[in-house]
Amino acid sequence: MAVWRARAPERLVIAPQDLRTADPTIADDIYGGYFVFYGKAVNTKGESPFLVASPAPAWTQALMGFAWLRHLRAAETAIARANARALVDDWIALCGRPPASDPGGRQAHEAGWDAAVTARRLMSWISQSPLILEGADRPFYRRFMKSVGRQAAWLALALQGGLTGHARLLAAVALAELTLCADGLDALRRRAQRYLAAELDAQILPDGGHIGRNPAALVDLLLDLLPLRQAYAARGQEPPQQLLNAVDRMLPMLRLLRHGDGALALFNGMGVTRPEALATLLAYDDGAGAGLAHATHSGYLRLQAEDALAIVDVGAAPPRDFSAEAHAGCLSFEFSVAGERLIGNCGAPAPNRPALREASRQTAAHSTLVVADTSSCRFAPTTALSAWLDAQIIAGPRRLEVERGADGRSMTAIHDGYVRRFGLRHRRRLALTPDALEGEDELQRVGKPRTDAPPAPWALRFHLHPAVTVAPGPDGYGVLLTPPSGAAWLFACDVAARIEESVHFAAPDGPRPCAQIVVSVDDGALRPVRWSLRRA
Repeated sequence: MAVWRARAPERLVIAPQDLRTADPTIADDIYGGYFVFYGKAVNTKGESPFLVASPAPAWTQALMGFAWLRHLRAAETAIARANARALVDDWIALCGRPPASDPGGRQAHEAGWDAAVTARRLMSWISQSPLILEGADRPFYRRFMKSVGRQAAWLALALQGGLTGHARLLAAVALAELTLCADGLDALRRRAQRYLAAELDAQILPDGGHIGRNPAALVDLLLDLLPLRQAYAARGQEPPQQLLNAVDRMLPMLRLLRHGDGALALFNGMGVTRPEALATLLAYDDGAGAGLAHATHSGYLRLQAEDALAIVDVGAAPPRDFSAEAHAGCLSFEFSVAGERLIGNCGAPAPNRPALREASRQTAAHSTLVVADTSSCRFAPTTALSAWLDAQIIAGPRRLEVERGADGRSMTAIHDGYVRRFGLRHRRRLALTPDALEGEDELQRVGKPRTDAPPAPWALRFHLHPAVTVAPGPDGYGVLLTPPSGAAWLFACDVAARIEESVHFAAPDGPRPCAQIVVSVDDGALRPVRWSLRRA
């Protein structure tokens, strides 16, 4: 079946709830021709937003995804409804045919038919259909439904044609939602439900983590899966068991990754936490089950002693198709006390800052051990290869040994990310009490050392939160860390430590300078280095 001959649904019966926060003031900006996504603002000056020059790929994807329709709906005005309908109609006229049926299409047009963008647009149109269709005439209604059918067929073909990665699950969710909310798509409904069940089994791990290991993926997926679950109930249909199981597992996983300040730990592509989104999701978690402390499949471990908390990355690199956002942060940790973060990772920058993305993924941007300023993962190294592999990890830690103490306050873990290049394994031990975090790091030789290779220097890095002030400790001993509350902590080590500059990529207002503690073993000696962080 050709995409442009796709079957249009007969009618939309229900509109799923959009759980994402809406701001009615943004509706005025859109009406005035201002479209702001990821910090990039464009004034269309009366021209269609789908024809103006794009300032960044992420801006184009956000525009074409139509998630911003929720702001127009929140305005609850006739002008906002008319504006929404006009913009949807504009997209249908200018970009409404897939690139294969429009070889002369513009680059922005082709970006709008990326599978993930198409899935997001389809879900946005369905959830905001009351806004789009209220007061619409019959010709527009037919154009709208025909376009919905075309996009659904495009996603079905993408799924059938071997679409991979996170986009495959997103496409399956979009199709399942459409076929549940519309009449006349019974055959596609059965296929969509099979795709959904298969992808949830494949991508949501038994402990509730996503196979790509990015905490942000859990937030985005739950914002889509919870309305889908509600839609099944509204139509009086039994949801796939895989959907119910996935939601039940993912919510406790969010709790494991959550610091006392309400934000998620900065691992594997996690950037700024949207507190309103996280609060919305956790409202669906009754917390009846036992708290998750060691996600063995996802590779995360939580140590807690009263108000002191350490979250540790003890996982291998994700499968290649899901590794485009993953970081080389194996055995890195984040430490917070009473809701204040002291030590963490640098986090991921916003999508509008692609130049910083590579730096944020390096091992040196994480609170862990680094050998010879080399990352424990290898990323696609050249521009051409990166385009082909989509910035995937092509080599990284695969085998980890993890032991968690019976008291839930200590752990020992080893990873093999440096074995191939240096013949070394990294072993890290952490022990937490309410007043101290003690650590020990060492490199262990694997096999016979090369006689012609000099010892590789290595270093421990501890990145501090931007709100933490840092100074030499009393009498020049150690490093004194002081969070905003004034409750100081003293870092001490049996090797000299120094303070260096660092960057916190995941601040809401963009990258912010911060400090890091660096402990260097320049002679490459394979001796344990012991360190501690204690209440001053």
